[in-house]
Amino acid sequence: MTTATPNRRADARENREAILAVALQALTESADVSLNAIAKRAGVANATLYRHFPTREALVLAVYQCDVERMRHAATELLAEHPPLEALRRWMRALAECTMTKRGLADAMRLATGAGRSLFPETYQAMRGAVAELLAAGHEAGTVRPGLDPEIILLALCGIWQLDPDSQEQADALIDLLVTGLSAATTGSASP
Repeated sequence: MTTATPNRRADARENREAILAVALQALTESADVSLNAIAKRAGVANATLYRHFPTREALVLAVYQCDVERMRHAATELLAEHPPLEALRRWMRALAECTMTKRGLADAMRLATGAGRSLFPETYQAMRGAVAELLAAGHEAGTVRPGLDPEIILLALCGIWQLDPDSQEQADALIDLLVTGLSAATTGSASP
C-alpha cells in the first residue's frame, strides 16, 4: 500500500480549496453552471473535481457548508475586535450580504437537495451557535437584554432572505430595528 506524500496531500487540499472558491463564485452567478465550467475556471481537470466532489449535490453542499462555517467563525472574530452589540450588528450585516448576494447559490441548493431533503439540522445549529455566542457576550457586557432566544433572533433575520440584492438600505433598517430591540437600553422603556 502506498501513502500520499505530503506534497500530494497539499496539492489535493489546494485543488479542493480552489474548486470551492470558484464554485462559490460561479454558483452565486448562476445556479445551473456546469461542473465542467467550474473545473476549468478552477484550473483543474474534470477528474480532479469529481475526485473531490463526485456529484453536483456534493459540491453545492460543500460550498454551502463553507459559507456556514465562515459565518460561524465570524461571530468569534467580530467579538475579538468589537464590543458585543457592535459585533452582533456587524455579524447581521455580514449575514445579510451573504444571503442577498448569493441568490444563485440558494437556487443551486434547492436544485441540488430537492424538495424533500433538509440541510438545516447541522447548519442551523452552527448559525444558532453564532447567535448564542453573540447574545451571551452582549448579556455579559450588559448591552443585550437577558433571556433572548437565539432561535427567535434567527427567525427575525429570515426577512433578510426575502430582500432584493439591491436593497441594502432595507437590510440595514431591518438590522438596526433588530439590534435596537435586543439592546439592554430598551428594556423597560416601552409604555404599557
